Amino acid sequence: MNQPAGSDPALLSVNGVSKRFGGVQALRGVHFEVRAGEVHALVGENGAGKSTIIKILAGSIRRDSGNVSLAGATVDFRSPADSQGAGIAVIHQELAMLPTLGIAENLFVGRLPSRRGWVDRSALRAAASAILEEVGLDLDPDARVSGLSVSQQQLVEIARALSRGARLLVMDEPSASLTEHEVARLLALVDRLRSAGTAVVYVTHRLAEVFAIADRITVLRDGQSVATVAAADSSPSALISMMVGRELAPRVAAPAPPSGPDLLEVRGLSRAPTVSDVSFTIRRGEILGMAGLVGAGRSETARLIFGADQPDAGTILLEGRPVRLRSPRAALAAGIAMVPEDRKRLALFIDAAVHWNITIARLPALSNWGVVRARRARSIARSFVDRLRVKPAAIDVPVRKLSGGNQQKTVLARWLATAPKVLILDEPTHGVDVGAKAEIYSLIRRLAGEGMAILLVSSELPEVLELSDRIAVMREGRLVTIVDRSAASERLIMMHATGASSAAGGAA
Repeated sequence: MNQPAGSDPALLSVNGVSKRFGGVQALRGVHFEVRAGEVHALVGENGAGKSTIIKILAGSIRRDSGNVSLAGATVDFRSPADSQGAGIAVIHQELAMLPTLGIAENLFVGRLPSRRGWVDRSALRAAASAILEEVGLDLDPDARVSGLSVSQQQLVEIARALSRGARLLVMDEPSASLTEHEVARLLALVDRLRSAGTAVVYVTHRLAEVFAIADRITVLRDGQSVATVAAADSSPSALISMMVGRELAPRVAAPAPPSGPDLLEVRGLSRAPTVSDVSFTIRRGEILGMAGLVGAGRSETARLIFGADQPDAGTILLEGRPVRLRSPRAALAAGIAMVPEDRKRLALFIDAAVHWNITIARLPALSNWGVVRARRARSIARSFVDRLRVKPAAIDVPVRKLSGGNQQKTVLARWLATAPKVLILDEPTHGVDVGAKAEIYSLIRRLAGEGMAILLVSSELPEVLELSDRIAVMREGRLVTIVDRSAASERLIMMHATGASSAAGGAA
C-alpha cells in the first residue's frame, strides 16, 4: 500500500459541505481531503451521506453551503458535464453504458475522431485498443457492450474516464456485482491507477476491500464526517465503532421469546445474482428482523417470499405446508402481505382517497357481480383509520394530502385489512417523523402480540434491535447469521453485515 506523505497538497478538498432535502439534513459540514496518487475510502452506514457527497462531486446536485476545491481552485459544478470537464469521473453502481453500441463508441461517445465529416474508424479502433490495454482488457473494440460481463463493462467505464483525462476517479460500490476473482482484478487496477498518480475515492460497505486498497479512510455518520484515519493505523473494529458511534436508545425489556410453532419457513431460497441459499423460520407471534447493508439482498428476499419475483430455487412453507407463490395475489390468498419500501411508487394511489387505498386489496371480497359494496368498504376503511390513528381521519381525503407517517399507516391498513398470517415490512418507518415512528413501532408489537409472524426489513439498526426477537443478517445475497435479541448489538450486527468479523479473525 502506498502511504502518501502528509505534506502532499490536496487534489480535492471538501470543507464544511452541507445539503438539505426538504426536512432531511443529508450532510452537515462534511470535510475531507484527497491527494493525488491516493486511494481514499469513504465508509458509513446506510444514510450516512456517502451518496449525497458522490452526487455533489458528480455535478448531479449542488451543495447548500461549504466549499469544494480541486487543485486549489474552488469549483461549483452545475451539471455532470462541469464535473467531467474539471477532471472528475464518477463510476456509479448502475453502469451508464450504451449496450447496443460497440466498446469503441462507448469509450469515445460525443468525441468520435472524424475525417472529412466521417467517423475515422481506424483512428477510433487504435485509440480504443490503447485505452483498453491500459486497464488490462484484451477485447475487440467493435464488440457490443451488451455481450460483456458486468466486470468488463465496469473496466470499460473506467477506461472511458481515463480517456477523458480524469485525475480524480470516484467509485461507488464498484465490487457490488463482482465475483471474488473480478474484485481482485479491480483492486489491482486501482493500485495501478494510484501508482500512475490518479486519485481514487473508493466508496464501499466492504471493509475487507477498504483495508486491502485504501491509504486513508474517512468515516461518515448521520451526514457528518467523524474522522479521517490512515488505514495502516486502524482496524475493522475501530471503523465500525466510529460508523455506529451514537448513544444507544434505552432498550425495551425483551419479552419472552415466542414459543409457538413455525408459521413461515424458507428453505434454500435463491435468485441469481441477488439472493443465494437463504433459509430461516418465523414463529407465530415473532418479529424476525433482517439487517444488512445496501445490496445485501434483503428487499430481494422479501419480494421472493411475497411472489413479486420468482426464485430460481428454494421452498416456502406456510404452517408446515409448501406453497407456490407465483404472484402477490397468490401470496395474499395464502395469507402473506407486504408493505414495500417505496410506498409512493409501489403501494399508494397518491391521488385517490384514503378509503380507496385501504380497501383496494379487498375489493373482490367486497363486490357483488363486479359492483363494490361501498358502504361496507367505507366502514372497513373507517375502522382502520381509527385503529391506526390516521390523521386527518376523513377517509375521503386524497392520500397525497397526508403526512409521510400517515401515508405509511394507510399502506399498513390496506394489508392489515386482508387479515394476513405473515406480514413483511420493508423499511416501515422510512421518511416518517419521530412521533409517527413510535406509533408504528407500537402497532408492530401489537400485531405480533396478536399472533402475526412479522419479517421486518430495515436499514436502521436501532429499529431492528428495538423491535426484533431475532435478527437475520444478510451480506452479498446470503444470510450469514441469525442473532438472538439478548445477544445482539449494533457493533455485532455491523461486524457481520460488513464481513469485518471475518476480516478481524472472527472478532465481534
